[in-house]
Amino acid sequence: MPSATATHSHRPTTKVQPKSFKSRKTTKGALRDQAKGKVPNERGMRKTPHQQVMSKFDRRNQAKQRQIAKHKEHQKETSVFSGRDAAPRIVAVVPLCADVDVSAAIKSLNDSLDIESEITETSFRVSVDRFKQKLQYVPTGRDLTASMDAARTADYVVFVLSSEVEVDGLGELIIRSIENQGMSTLFTVVQNLDKIQPVKARPDVVKSLVSFMTHFHPGQEKIYSLDSRQECSNLMRSLCTTTPKGINWRDQRSWMLVDEVQWPSSETESTVLTGFVRGKGLKADRLVHVGDWGAFQIEKIVAAPLSSKKRKDDVMAVDESEAENVLETPDEDQDDLAELAPEEAIMDDVDADEGVTDPTSKKGVLLDDHHYFSEDEPEAYVAPKKLPKGTSNYQAAWFLDDVSDSESDLDDEEMADVDMPPAPEDGMEGVANREPTEAAMSEYPQSEMFVEPNEDDDAAQLEAYRARKRDEAEEDKEFPDEIELHPNVLARERLSKYRGLKSLRTSPWNTEEDRPYQPEEWARLLQISDYNSSRNRSIREALVGGVAPGTRVHVHLKNVPRELEKSYSPSRPVSLFSLLRHENKKTSLNFDVTHKEDFEKSIKAKEELIVQCGPRRFVINPLFSLGGNTENDVHKYCRYLHPGQSAIATFMGPITWGAVPTLFFKRTNPEDGNGVSLQLVATGTARAPSTSRVIAKRVILTGHPYHIHKKVVTIRYMFFNREDVEWFKALPLWTKRGRTGYIKESLGTHGYFKANFDGRINPQDSVGVSLYKRVWPRNAVPFTGPLLEEGASRLQDEEMDEDVQ
Repeated sequence: MPSATATHSHRPTTKVQPKSFKSRKTTKGALRDQAKGKVPNERGMRKTPHQQVMSKFDRRNQAKQRQIAKHKEHQKETSVFSGRDAAPRIVAVVPLCADVDVSAAIKSLNDSLDIESEITETSFRVSVDRFKQKLQYVPTGRDLTASMDAARTADYVVFVLSSEVEVDGLGELIIRSIENQGMSTLFTVVQNLDKIQPVKARPDVVKSLVSFMTHFHPGQEKIYSLDSRQECSNLMRSLCTTTPKGINWRDQRSWMLVDEVQWPSSETESTVLTGFVRGKGLKADRLVHVGDWGAFQIEKIVAAPLSSKKRKDDVMAVDESEAENVLETPDEDQDDLAELAPEEAIMDDVDADEGVTDPTSKKGVLLDDHHYFSEDEPEAYVAPKKLPKGTSNYQAAWFLDDVSDSESDLDDEEMADVDMPPAPEDGMEGVANREPTEAAMSEYPQSEMFVEPNEDDDAAQLEAYRARKRDEAEEDKEFPDEIELHPNVLARERLSKYRGLKSLRTSPWNTEEDRPYQPEEWARLLQISDYNSSRNRSIREALVGGVAPGTRVHVHLKNVPRELEKSYSPSRPVSLFSLLRHENKKTSLNFDVTHKEDFEKSIKAKEELIVQCGPRRFVINPLFSLGGNTENDVHKYCRYLHPGQSAIATFMGPITWGAVPTLFFKRTNPEDGNGVSLQLVATGTARAPSTSRVIAKRVILTGHPYHIHKKVVTIRYMFFNREDVEWFKALPLWTKRGRTGYIKESLGTHGYFKANFDGRINPQDSVGVSLYKRVWPRNAVPFTGPLLEEGASRLQDEEMDEDVQ
C-alpha cells in the first residue's frame, strides 16, 4: 500500500493583499495613488453645476424655464406688432426686372386672403383679420435710392422676379446694395410664371431663379409664385407670423418710417412728421436725421393714435387743441447742431504755434525727430595738443600750450600726436582691425579722379536711363511710390514737406512739423480718448427712456428749410433715425474697405465717391492707407486700391458709433458698368475714429550706380545739384536687393555723390531713399438727391423693353 505523500510549498510573502472592492479597507496611500493627484471637492468630481447629475424633475424644470424665457423673448420682439393700436409690419416690395408690376404683385398677395384695399404708389396699410396683424406695403419701383431707403426701414423685403426677363445690371446693383447695407428677413416671388409654355418648362425656370438668388443669398431656397393662390397665402402667413430678423445697427437706435409730412404754413410753425416709433425709445433730447434732409432738433413729440372711426376727408390732421397729448419735450440736455468745437477751444494753442520753427531755416532734412546738420554755429576747430598717453579730457585742460615746462621728465619720444588715428598696437584705445587680405576692402580705398560730365551728354544719358526704367515699371510694380525729379527742379524745395524715417513702424513722428500744414478745422474736431467706453456709454444711454416703441407719434422738428417741400415726393419713402449722443460732431473717420471683385478697375485715392454709412450719405474724397497696429500709429498712404485688396479709408465727417456697414459708390460710364452709370465699387465697416492716426505719403528717389569700388559706390540721377545732396545727406540709403548705406560726400555740381554700403552691391541694382509727409483727410459733403438719375433708369428700362419685343 503506497504511503500518502503531501507536497509542501512556502508562501511568497506573508503580506495579505486587501480586497480591492472593499474601499473601507484601502489605506490613505492607496487612495492617494488611485486619485493620481486629483483633489475631490465637496460635490464630487464634477466641477460646474452643468456637470452635476440632475434628477429627472430638475431636468424637466430646467427645460420648462428655458421654454418660458424663450417665449418671453419672442413676446418682447413681437410686442410692437400685438394689440389694437400696434405698429404694422413693414413690407418693402422691390422689383428687380423691367417688366415687373409691383401693384399687381401686391394685389395678388391681398387677393389670396380676400383683402380689399386700394393699391397706391405710396406706402399704405392693410389689416389682415385672419392673423390679427397689420401690414404696411412700401412699393419702390426700379429706383436704387427708394429701394435702399425702403429696405433699411422694412421688417420684410420682398424681391419680385420675372419669369420672362432676366435681372439686368440695375437689378443686380439693387440686390448688392440692399444686401451690404443690412437687410432684415427676405422673401422672393416670381411673377407671370403661368405665361411659360409648355407647362413642363416652369419647374426649370423656377430652378434657374433659385440658383440665381442663392448666389447672393444662400438661404433663399424657396421662391413663391404670385400666380398660385396657395403660395401667396403661405407667403402672407409667413409675413404675419414670422419674427423679423432685424438689423443690428438699426435696432441700436430709434427709427421711424414717415407716413405723413405736414409742412408749416407760417414761419412760426414747425414741420410735423407722423409715424410709428420703432427700435429703441425716441428721445426729444437727441437729434434726428431725416432721409437726405439732414439733422434737426426736436421741438416736441405728441401722441397721434389712429382714429377708430374713419373721417370723411380721410386726412390725419395734427390736433393742435389743448387736449393734445405731449409725450416728451426737450430739456437742457438737448444736443445742439454744432459739428465742430468752438473756436475758443483752439486759442490756447496759439502760443504753441509761435514756437514752431520755420522749416526753411533748417540746413538738413528732418530724420525721425531731429534736423541733422542744422546747428546754429559750427564748432570751432581746436588744435591738438601734445599729451602723454592715457590723458583724459579733464586732465588735458591742465596742459597749457603757451608754457614750456623745461623741467618736465617727459621726453619728446614719449609724446603722442593726437591728430593721427590710433594704431592697432595702441591696445584698447585703438580699433583692432582684422588682418587685411587681398579680397578685403581697405578702410580708405584708392581714390580716383572724378571727371565732371558734359551737360548735354549727361542729359542724354539721363533720358535713356529713365526710358528704360519706365519699361521696367510697367512690367513690375515693385516701386509704386517712385517719383522722378526734373533736373531743373530743386529737390529740397519740391520735397520741403517730406521727412525721413529710420523705420516706418517704430520711428517717432514729430507732430510739431505738421502744424503749419494741417487743415483749419483740424483742432476743432471731436477728440476721443477711449473709443470703446464712449461707444458703450452712448449705446447704453439709448436703452432707457424715450417714447416707447410701437407708439404712433407726431414729431415736431425745428428749422426745417422750406426748400425741401419742393423736392419732397410722397412716392419716395422717408425715414427718421434718432442719432446717438455726439453722432453729429465731426472727426477723422476710419473705415475698413474691401474692393469689390465685380469692379475690375482700381480706385484712386482722393477720387470722388458716394458713401452711405447707416442712415446718412456723403460725397467724399477718401485717403487709403494700410491697416494694422503700429507703435508710432503711422500708416503708409496708398495711391490706389486695387481689385481684391483691403485698406483703411479716411475722411472727415460726423461720427457713427458701432460697426455700421458702409457702401462706396462711384460714377462710371454706362458702357463700362453694365448699362448703369453708378457702380458699387467697395464695401466696408466703420471702425474707431482717430485724429492722432498719421497717414504718411511715401516718395522714393532712386539713383543709378555709376561707379562701384567694392563697398563704395558713386550714385547719379538721384539728385542734380550739390545743395540737394547736402540737404538729404542724413537719410539712409537702401537698394532693391536689401543693402543699406549712407551718403559719404558730394561729387561735383551735378548731384553725383559717393556712398558707403554694408556690402558689395550689384551693378543692376537700384539705390533708393524714402521720404514721407503727412497727408490730411478731406471733408465730406452731405449727398442729396437720387443716387441714379431718373433718365438713366428709364433709358435702361426702354432698352430692356426693346430686347423683349
